Amino acid sequence: MSGYKLTIRHGSEVKREEFETLEEAIDELERRAEAIRSEGPLEGVKMFRDYEPGQRVAARLEITGPGRVRRPEAGLDVMGDGHLVAYRGAIFRKELEPREGGTAYDAVRAALGGTT
Repeated sequence: MSGYKLTIRHGSEVKREEFETLEEAIDELERRAEAIRSEGPLEGVKMFRDYEPGQRVAARLEITGPGRVRRPEAGLDVMGDGHLVAYRGAIFRKELEPREGGTAYDAVRAALGGTT
């Protein structure tokens, strides 16, 4: 059984990968998020109201830590305009602000108990 699971939801695809260490999972999270960002911005859409690219989620990447009960969970949303929103929790998400000089990846690492 591995220590960390990375779940990537991008469009209609859902992929899961397992890693032994938090650093391996964070490295892959960053690699995947940057690849998604490089695809370029999403377009705005009109449904019941207008949604600008920055209001749309292009992809959601989540890391779940080891354990059976109350496993640590954190991740980030790649927004349609390319910016990243880090969060912790699965059902009740709390947006994370990176420390001064830090990145969204650092915020996810800290939320999962790693060092920044």
